[in-house]
Amino acid sequence: MAMEDRIRELRARMEDALAKAENKEQLAEVWQNYLSKKGQVADLMKGLGSLSPEERPAMGKVINEFKGLAQARYEARAAFLEAAELEKRNRAERVDITLPARKRPAGNLHPITITKNEIIDVFAGMGFEIFESPEIEDDDHNFTRLNVPKNHPARDMQDTFYVADDIVLRTQTSAGQIRYMDEVKPPLKVLVPGRVFRSDSDATHSPMFHQMEGLVVDEHITLGDLQGMLDVFVRGIFGPEVKTRLRPSYFPFTEPSAEVDVSCFQCGGKGCSLCKHTGWIEILGSGVVHHSVLKSCGIDPEKYSGFAFGIGIERIAMLKYGIGNIGLLFENDLRFLKQFKD
Repeated sequence: MAMEDRIRELRARMEDALAKAENKEQLAEVWQNYLSKKGQVADLMKGLGSLSPEERPAMGKVINEFKGLAQARYEARAAFLEAAELEKRNRAERVDITLPARKRPAGNLHPITITKNEIIDVFAGMGFEIFESPEIEDDDHNFTRLNVPKNHPARDMQDTFYVADDIVLRTQTSAGQIRYMDEVKPPLKVLVPGRVFRSDSDATHSPMFHQMEGLVVDEHITLGDLQGMLDVFVRGIFGPEVKTRLRPSYFPFTEPSAEVDVSCFQCGGKGCSLCKHTGWIEILGSGVVHHSVLKSCGIDPEKYSGFAFGIGIERIAMLKYGIGNIGLLFENDLRFLKQFKD
């Protein structure tokens, strides 16, 4: 067969194969059969050896022109298939912007976090700093330097979680006031928020809960300063009409000590189920810092005095939001948590 006839036949077969190629795999097969180093176009050059020297230059030119044409047809088909694939993918991934978007509900803070932030905001407005202390404490900071006797029931294993003989999960954020007074000397105002741990569990108690210790130390601090500051606190949390009263109590680290009640913000002090028909609700413990506690931190009790108070954050949240069981605060039930907005 003459070389011209071979080229015409080869061109027809190659163009037919290109026309039938519908994807990258079929196109790669066309390349392998016709345009690779071992393909049929390359074999044409081997046929030049059978021609006379006079015919070779002209036929070589024809073969090279055909090779260039074949390469151009291949590239055109490759570009067409690539564009078709891109169009197909774009159609599959097209987004109808007229459709309504998926609704994603906004998250909100946990009621304990909301309550903690509200408490901090009130006291920050009165000049208090925030201090974080460790949750795992030694006996010295958690009990001894807070004037808790060695035989005090709070030290018993049924009340306290012991990590080692003299290492505990802190039972109160009061341990943080010792660490703060070791670092900062009067005058000082500090809040110590955080988790505390006690071996206790029922509808109003949890083995893990949150407290916020408040401490003020300066010259001439009295119990009257404590009540005045707590008046500002309760009005900021429960409303402008709420009042406080102090009842005598006992805590090893304060003397005198007092339980703090607020007038019932639900009934206005008239008596209801929330306040057990007394008109008052207990919210926290407080008192004047004991002389021995100040001495243990290197502070002269003859020159300085102070007051401290401990707020149960869950207690405040349960009262404020009418929550009857503390367990609801730790179950992570979205039906419950969605009711709270900051």
